[in-house]
Amino acid sequence: MTGELQFMKSAASDIVPEWAPDPSVLPDWFTEALAVPREEGFVTVDGVRMHYFRWGNPAAPPVLMTHGFLSHARCFAFIAPFLAADYHLVAYDLSGMGDSEVRPDCDMTARGREMIGIAKALGLFGHARKPIVVAHSFGSAVALRALELAPDAFGGAAICDMMILRPSALEEYWSMGRTSPGSGDPNRPHRRYPDFPSARKRYLLSPPQPVGEPFLMDYMAYHALCREGTDWTWKFSPAVFKRDNSHRLWLEIGPRVVAAPGKRAIIHGEASQLFTPDSRRYLDELGGGDIPVIAVPEAQHHLMLDQPLAFTAALHAVLEQWSKSD
Repeated sequence: MTGELQFMKSAASDIVPEWAPDPSVLPDWFTEALAVPREEGFVTVDGVRMHYFRWGNPAAPPVLMTHGFLSHARCFAFIAPFLAADYHLVAYDLSGMGDSEVRPDCDMTARGREMIGIAKALGLFGHARKPIVVAHSFGSAVALRALELAPDAFGGAAICDMMILRPSALEEYWSMGRTSPGSGDPNRPHRRYPDFPSARKRYLLSPPQPVGEPFLMDYMAYHALCREGTDWTWKFSPAVFKRDNSHRLWLEIGPRVVAAPGKRAIIHGEASQLFTPDSRRYLDELGGGDIPVIAVPEAQHHLMLDQPLAFTAALHAVLEQWSKSD
């Protein structure tokens, strides 16, 4: 399942003039987080070169972090450092996104195996404590599949603002002409832009929302892009849309969360459109009343962009409680 590790140093700072012309205006917590030592590298999983970051002491309890659809691992680059004193953390780019190569088969089973392969290749299964997965949005669906494929391998998952709606709410959602998260045309080529500001204007969130920390949009947009000659374009591959994204799969999410092996917790934005107060009631009705649910105040779907420090505090509380119960 795994191949050779290829290590590299993060030679250039994440803070560059294109998105941060005046770094002095960035908040101290952000620059201090990025200054925390990290390892950056690549590992081959099932023939695909995967990009990752690592923080903390490898002897500490392991945590594996994965991002949402069309995002990248740097959404945890200003979160994980605050947990690095107590945990061994790895965040990786899903295949076909960020700096990871595209996988020929982008279905959820392949992505679940990919998550297991990343954990194995980076030694997360070698600790006395099983690794905990921290997953945002689409990454939570990947985490669910990994837990189902390897029920004894992981300690559990912190599911961060995954769309969990009861069937009637989903039908209403779709009746308004909305597509399920992660929908798109795999045959549509990327647009190219003459400069970063032009591309930055096209960096949009799904679902659309303002963010609590706008500078983080600039940071995330810059690292979602790459240069091709003199043009700018997106890193993600359109091939990631080649997967089953049927309504049936979304209707199964609630029962699968309740039935998932290991510990489970849900962290969501208090104002999220995808996990609502009724989502909590729905999980209770399914038998998931034992799943802790934490609402991050003044946050919507993109927790780490809305309230990064409050989101980090919620994560730390969940991980600490689980560590005490082991």
